[in-house]
Amino acid sequence: MSTDSSLYQRRRPALESELATIPWLAVLDPAQRERATLQILVTQAMPGDIICRTGRQATYWFGVVDGLLKMSSDNAEGQTMTYTGLPPGGWFGEGTVLKRESYRYNIQALRRSIVAGLPVDTFHWLLGQSIGFNRFVMNQLNERLGQFIAVREIDRMNSPDARVARSLAALFNPALFPGVGEVLRITQQELAYLVGLSRQRVNLSLNTLQARSLIRVEYGGLRVLDLTALRSSVFLSHRETHA
Repeated sequence: MSTDSSLYQRRRPALESELATIPWLAVLDPAQRERATLQILVTQAMPGDIICRTGRQATYWFGVVDGLLKMSSDNAEGQTMTYTGLPPGGWFGEGTVLKRESYRYNIQALRRSIVAGLPVDTFHWLLGQSIGFNRFVMNQLNERLGQFIAVREIDRMNSPDARVARSLAALFNPALFPGVGEVLRITQQELAYLVGLSRQRVNLSLNTLQARSLIRVEYGGLRVLDLTALRSSVFLSHRETHA
């Protein structure tokens, strides 16, 4: 799956329960689904493992069965920019796979995760065989474009509360991450890595968002109560209003 030896050595065929989490399998006809499922491999990524590395040729289209990954890149000065988190149900890298290019970003596991991979050749075969698969990939590309535009907007935000709100909203995108459901399993430290703030500052922002009835902090995760308000995030925190 990856040329990183540990990930490669841990690869195996997908279980039926894991295949059931892959959203695009449902749009294939029986023959296409059979061929795809025979080609899909999964591996367990440990915290810190690199699934995709900048400059490495894409050989698989990847998806998150369980866990949490982050997409980031490093600039010439060595600074890291995080684009997004990748929670369960999210498939990524279709643009790179379409063009058979090398990755321009890194994908790293933030926690122990199960990652599935479909070979590039099988991906292109499905594009030539399935209208439903084409529509799924086109929708992915469209949603991804909107996601990256939002990332640029978030990067320019001065309000930490707004940054946290918009970043959370992005992780609850049902088109890109259908496996998240109503509760996102994430720690404050993991969210801090994705937002680019300290864990303490993220904690303050989560308290503000909860006080505004936008989210509810639950054991092991976060429940969104008002996704529309999180996406707009046109507000200032109480502290900033009275600064």
